[in-house]
Amino acid sequence: MESFNEKSDSPSAGGTVDVAAGSSLEVDAAPVYSNWLERLKAALQVEQQPGTFAPGRWSNADLDPTPPEQQTWTTMNFIFYWLNDAIAPGNLRLGSSLYTVGLSWQLCLVIIALGHFLMAIGLTLNGAVGSRFHIPYTIQSRASFGIYFSFVVVVIRMVVAAFWYGINTYTGAQCVHVILVALWPQFTNLHNALPASANTTTQMMVSYIIYFLFVLPFHWIHPRRLRWFFAIKSLLCLPAIFGILIWACVTTGNGVDNPVFHRGSILHGSELGWAFMSGLNAMLGNYGTLAVNINDFTRYARRERQTWVQFVIIPTSFMLMALFGLIIVGSAERIYGELQWDVLSIMNSWNNTTKGRVGAVFAAGAMVLAQMGTNLGANCVSAANDLNAMFPRYINLRRGSFLIAFIGAWALTPWNILASADALLTFMDGYVVWLAPITGVLLADFYLVHNQFYKTRDLYDPKGRYRYNRFGTNWRAVVAWTVGWMPLLAGLANSINSANKITVGTEHFYSLGYMYGMSVSFVVYTGLNYAFPANLTMASDD
Repeated sequence: MESFNEKSDSPSAGGTVDVAAGSSLEVDAAPVYSNWLERLKAALQVEQQPGTFAPGRWSNADLDPTPPEQQTWTTMNFIFYWLNDAIAPGNLRLGSSLYTVGLSWQLCLVIIALGHFLMAIGLTLNGAVGSRFHIPYTIQSRASFGIYFSFVVVVIRMVVAAFWYGINTYTGAQCVHVILVALWPQFTNLHNALPASANTTTQMMVSYIIYFLFVLPFHWIHPRRLRWFFAIKSLLCLPAIFGILIWACVTTGNGVDNPVFHRGSILHGSELGWAFMSGLNAMLGNYGTLAVNINDFTRYARRERQTWVQFVIIPTSFMLMALFGLIIVGSAERIYGELQWDVLSIMNSWNNTTKGRVGAVFAAGAMVLAQMGTNLGANCVSAANDLNAMFPRYINLRRGSFLIAFIGAWALTPWNILASADALLTFMDGYVVWLAPITGVLLADFYLVHNQFYKTRDLYDPKGRYRYNRFGTNWRAVVAWTVGWMPLLAGLANSINSANKITVGTEHFYSLGYMYGMSVSFVVYTGLNYAFPANLTMASDD
């Protein structure tokens, strides 16, 4: 990788003032602004630190390649990063999401492990760009999609991140609600001053505000320093998970003597096969978003091989979380006489006794931390990087994190989405149809088209080799990406509204959406580049 220690091309702030004939004196010239708008823009502008690759609107210190002194992530940091993502209330429900379809618990675990292992392969291979060139996804995407069209795929990733940030914030508020009820049982009697049209209650909004205010200061932590938070969160939350698991095992005798482990698959033949493939596709899409932007984190790695641990830690951690979830909910069914897939509902059931309330506070408190860590790692950092790439003069990673917090948690009003927008939730679940072909293009471009080499400085140059044409667009990437998602739209529309009549074949095809999107875009992009090579980008990189 070439050096990036050149001086910035931005003009100096200093000036020269004549104080006498034939002499001069350097002084700091105070900038002169003609109106209030210019003064506001100057105040908001992110300071350009020395060494930036491109001045002005194309880069800032957070967007530049990570300098050696900031490449501080080790193998252990990546282990804790994925433990941080895996330990969350939603991942305890991974097994149940497949079990309710009619699969046995054994098949559920096989699907979860296999799906996350396959996803880990693509994710780790793509992450090599970050660990080798130390650039984020937003810069990487310029090499394949072109310097201008890359903003399209950046926005696509940002939208889904902001959406899920809001949804996960509401889940965190539900954890706070459990704590408030346990500490103050009369909280459930709090008068609801909100109308039915608000789609939430006063209780939940109080919990929501408390959770948001608790989480907000953590957005100040720079992403490269979040490694410490991820480690602390994992070490604090694991005992809580094991505590809930021990409760389940002790209360029922051994934990495995529950209805979940006594029922086999109720599907057979081709129906079982397609349920298996559909579940596998869902697991691939579970963290398919991070397969796109994993370089937002691998850019901080000291060495490329330190990211290889993801091959093991990703499938192992998610499979274990799913297994723990199946044991917990199955035991709860024996104890309470009804199936409760949500661990938060189980914690609410503990509030009948003083000892149970203490346990609820401890477990729900850990879930607050768990949900916050997952939301920061999986959604906030990626969206902040996207905003940073689109407005580098005004937004750095810290500002982007705070903006996403307010956009996702308040502007998108997740309580309205969860209460009355089932179609939107289904659409966002299927949003991965646009992300999978992006991953395919990124992988093909790096490993086959550019032979694992990028000229880093040109990724920051709007007139460099990655401009492709006067529109700043690589049509080969656009075609490959479109071929990867367009055939899946009929299946996505049917999943949103079953009144849309489609054939069984189309429905099954949609069940293979992630695998189709990534593989087809990979093949098409590679073929187009060899058939119609882009001379500027295929030239020798000397």
